[in-house]
Amino acid sequence: MGCESPVRAAGCVLWRRSPAGRVELALVYRPKWADWSWPKGKLKRGETSEEAARREVLEETGHTCRLGTGLPSARYVDHQGRPKEVRYWAAEATGGAFEPNEEVSDLVWLPPEEAGDLLTREADRSMISLALIAIGTDESA
Repeated sequence: MGCESPVRAAGCVLWRRSPAGRVELALVYRPKWADWSWPKGKLKRGETSEEAARREVLEETGHTCRLGTGLPSARYVDHQGRPKEVRYWAAEATGGAFEPNEEVSDLVWLPPEEAGDLLTREADRSMISLALIAIGTDESA
């Protein structure tokens, strides 16, 4: 039985306020995996989870962010069959602009209920209500 240590990754439920004051969540589309997900990625050597989360948000969305409340880690088996653990934070977008890149072809900002409909993985959907509590909004997912 393999006791392979998990691939360590970090990411964010990135949010902003719409002009009307509603919370919008950022989802990224990764053509390689044909999925809609939260911005996330593997830690680089010597990098903390917090540093990786900020870097991945910037690389995948073009936005800087302020990390807020930590959210539960996601544990699953990745596309290569390896165990993976992703640490997440609720993070407020603080500036920037998206440009498609080799990893991410699209970024959308959606109200929480629409974000839940678009996310590919069920486990990602469970982060929405926890992120909304962390943000301190009474909007429901």
